[in-house]
Amino acid sequence: MPRLTKRRSHKIGLPPGTPVHIGEKKAETTRILLLRYDAGRVVEQELADVTDCAALRAEGGVTWVHVTGVHDVELLGRLGRCFGLHPLVLEDISNTDQRPKIEDYGDTLYIVLKMLHDGAGPREIAAEQVSVILGKDFVLSFEEAEPTVFEHVRGRLRSDRAHIRSQGADYLAYSLLDAVVDNYFAVLERIGERIEQLQEDLAGNPTRQTQLALHRLRHEMVLLRKSVWPLREVLGGLERGRSALVRAGTLVYLRDVYDHAVHAIDTVETFRDTLAYMLDIYLMSLSNRMNEIMKVLTIVATVFIPLSFIAGVYGMNFRHMPELEWVWGYPAVLLLMLGAAAGMLAFFRRKKWL
Repeated sequence: MPRLTKRRSHKIGLPPGTPVHIGEKKAETTRILLLRYDAGRVVEQELADVTDCAALRAEGGVTWVHVTGVHDVELLGRLGRCFGLHPLVLEDISNTDQRPKIEDYGDTLYIVLKMLHDGAGPREIAAEQVSVILGKDFVLSFEEAEPTVFEHVRGRLRSDRAHIRSQGADYLAYSLLDAVVDNYFAVLERIGERIEQLQEDLAGNPTRQTQLALHRLRHEMVLLRKSVWPLREVLGGLERGRSALVRAGTLVYLRDVYDHAVHAIDTVETFRDTLAYMLDIYLMSLSNRMNEIMKVLTIVATVFIPLSFIAGVYGMNFRHMPELEWVWGYPAVLLLMLGAAAGMLAFFRRKKWL
């Protein structure tokens, strides 16, 4: 099962703004991709390190720096000094247990998202933190590991007729947000298929594996809700247009992403209610099965009570029992016992207990 929280104990006592990596080291090496573009050209390269700050902050066009792997706090510090980032931003980037949020630092906007993808197991989802920093003419994005959902955005930028190349940095930030939100629907579709399969199992013959699958799905829905629900507040803050870094033309697109996020949240809530109802059905089916078993055992025990009584009476060792001397005593007792059993079964059937 994916962890719902990460350990923060080794940050105790450190001053605010101290970048300390919290979470799993999901990438062995840090990968830095630089992409600078305008309406007429696109320059793309992979950097080994951040040493030439002037090259990163070159005038003209929009600069997009994407970093995969946030465990290298020294690299984060160099990027922070290059782009003038607040120390609290660097701390939050390295702390991968952040709640989705948006923070306005005046000349930059810091946005935290949760990206969902398939986990280590075949039927698990995993969440990783994505940080997006929007400046006047640059966008910085950070994620914990590959693969990334931003490859489609890079593909659009490489296209000669891409609308995104004629827009500013705020439109690029919107595109990254849109890619993360659209990926939620791919995850939700896979979960929906698993729920449908589980419903078929419940309607047939639910087993112990059905119960385990139900609990696994409910655990994943908790993680999914924790990742998706706060996004409504984040996109709502952007859509209301309180930051000077977001132009009016981009607000229309942000409203569209907001609608998608609300749709994803509604789907998550529907799945949670469905799983809760399915768990109730599973427990009810177990109870009904137990009741059927107890009913059969009760009927068997009830039928044998008079038979045991008759056998007990004639099993007593009294000397003067006339029936013991009869020639037809033994078959008569057997017929009496058979008749008593048949009569009780007929009575149960008339009462519709059988």
